[in-house]
Amino acid sequence: MARIEKVELRMVDLVPKVKRTDAIQSFVSQETPIVTITDSDGATGTGYSYTIGTGGSSVMRLLADHLAPRIIGDDADMIEAIWHKLEFATHATTIGAITAIALAAIDTALWDLRAKKQKLPLWKLAGGARDKVPLYTTEGGWLHIEPEALVDDALQAKANGFRGSKVKIGKSHGAEDFARLSAVRKAVGDGYEIMTDCNQGFAVDEAIRRAERLRELDLAWIEEPLPADDIDGHIRLNRSTSTPIAVGESLYSIRHFREYMQKGGCSIVQVDVGRIGGITPWLKVAHAAEAFDMPVCPHFLMELHVSLVCAIQNGKYVEYIPQLDDLTGKRMEIVDGCALAPSDPGIGIDWDWDAVKRMSVPEFTREITKGEG
Repeated sequence: MARIEKVELRMVDLVPKVKRTDAIQSFVSQETPIVTITDSDGATGTGYSYTIGTGGSSVMRLLADHLAPRIIGDDADMIEAIWHKLEFATHATTIGAITAIALAAIDTALWDLRAKKQKLPLWKLAGGARDKVPLYTTEGGWLHIEPEALVDDALQAKANGFRGSKVKIGKSHGAEDFARLSAVRKAVGDGYEIMTDCNQGFAVDEAIRRAERLRELDLAWIEEPLPADDIDGHIRLNRSTSTPIAVGESLYSIRHFREYMQKGGCSIVQVDVGRIGGITPWLKVAHAAEAFDMPVCPHFLMELHVSLVCAIQNGKYVEYIPQLDDLTGKRMEIVDGCALAPSDPGIGIDWDWDAVKRMSVPEFTREITKGEG
């Protein structure tokens, strides 16, 4: 039995590769907590999570002061037990983003460690449903981008074999959203998917109105149309439209997902490993979605989600938003618009440790061993 002997904490602040705007905000920074766990056999596993520019310092303090010290001496293979121990230790701050982001980095590191010691890639260890998954792209569809550029990006993505493009919506008038999406649909034809994302920008009546206006464009889905905690509004909207409603980016508990699925508040599950608290709860949500015949199309973190989507039967798409290029050596492999499941043992991320250390924020770099905390 190998016990956890050391936890190393770092945070890298990454600048997005393109300007990112949506209905409620601009995404100008990705704070990236990185956790490396070493066990008594000398084996290591690394996990990470993210913010979109705020809260990173709070995540790092939570990790350093409360979570990492609690797992020193634990059996590294008792992942389920460790996850629940840490959740209970922070029960006064759950359920919510800060705790979930911190839990995700530790949990993912433990799965990476387990997969490496068993000499298996994560996607096989966690299920092994397929060895590749279709991609859709988001990077060319942000809200500030003009229609001509939206069209050009979608046509290029289609030529590259991608299955769809996401276009942000939430302009001041529905006619603007309709015009932008209509231009893309006319250019790409009927065989190419168009996803839309509202980023929680509407109230329910406006969402119903816009969904009806957009119905003729045969959208793949409408994502986060309402505030994430408005389950009754989502139920009402989902019943009013034939366009699939997607949620999950801003849900932080398996029970939140259960309510949405059970009560008919969504038809596509976008569970995010960095927001749900790690791989352990991610798999539970994904398997629950299969019981409801719902596809899983996770939000962001493509370099990690490719392995998880390949692990499950109901994984449908991975969202193409490259963000770890500056921190990795070997990149996610793409062939004919599909991401290939990584073949190396672990979570499938080839960290460039020289780059990680060089870009780490010094004040959040910490090594925790026995007797600390």
